[in-house]
Amino acid sequence: MTDSRRSRLDNYALIRTSDLDEAREAVARVFCPHRLDLDDGEKELTVVHNSTSLDKLCVNYLDYGAAVHVEPGELDSIFVVQISVAGRSQVRCGTQEIVSTPSMASVPTPTEYFDMHWESGAPKLIVKVDRPVLEEALELLTGQALVKPIRFRLGMDLTTAAGRSWIGLLSLLVAELERGDGLIRQRLAVAHLEDALLTSLLLTQPHNYSDQLQAQDPPAPPKVVRSAIDLMEAHPKQALTTDELARSLSVGVRTLQEGFRRYIGCSPMAYLRDVRLQRIHDVLSTGSPGADSVTEVALDWGFFHLGRFAAAYRAKFGESPSQTLRGGSSGYCAPPGQ
Repeated sequence: MTDSRRSRLDNYALIRTSDLDEAREAVARVFCPHRLDLDDGEKELTVVHNSTSLDKLCVNYLDYGAAVHVEPGELDSIFVVQISVAGRSQVRCGTQEIVSTPSMASVPTPTEYFDMHWESGAPKLIVKVDRPVLEEALELLTGQALVKPIRFRLGMDLTTAAGRSWIGLLSLLVAELERGDGLIRQRLAVAHLEDALLTSLLLTQPHNYSDQLQAQDPPAPPKVVRSAIDLMEAHPKQALTTDELARSLSVGVRTLQEGFRRYIGCSPMAYLRDVRLQRIHDVLSTGSPGADSVTEVALDWGFFHLGRFAAAYRAKFGESPSQTLRGGSSGYCAPPGQ
């Protein structure tokens, strides 16, 4: 994600200005009050700020067009992940200091003093998460209430396998936002992508709860797994995620996942996918209203990648969806998770 032409989010323009005070006020409305000054030798800003908010994340492209000093102090109520599209920035948070580049993002801790010097030609993609949202995500992963604020390692190495995976998820989200159609219009797909970004950030970027997350979680008991299955069977079209299931059952995400792995042999989302495939098979094989188009039925049940849907359907039923629609169902059904 180093090509600024592909990650500007131009469809979500917030402000274009050369006025320092106007830029400071506009950026503060999205993030927090902060000091903004031109560095020595700079005479004029050419600020571009594009921004869009989803359910749990706010995604931004910000370029000051000049070398600037940005001093938020403590972010307090938000977390941000800042990815340099190009150029370099000096970033300091608490006792930590890094040089941010396209291969090194920054994840400042909201409760520690934070300031930056951006070089000219150093635009950034910035993902903002409200602090309660990320704290709740961590509580769901651990199954326990937080006793201290989350404190991240400031530097996020995007050249590691974990870093590349995280930036790959963000690149997918940005690409869909820039398209403006497809997955971004599907609430279920967006919810899964947001949860994946939050969960992978907590699992891969070191912080003061990382050791706790690495500890082995006990599996959810069969009664809890059965309750999760009942929820999925009763509401298969609902935009359910593992996080939402765990929250509704008052267990940790990894505890629920381990329970499914031990007692069902697959993840909660794999089980839900299987339920939806079976419902689609019922619709196609009985010629129910709305079964005129395999594509329409698949999208209606939350399958947005049609190639993967067709492969999963064939693996489960031994035939293509179109064959079922034409009345050629074999009746074959693999067990959940296979």
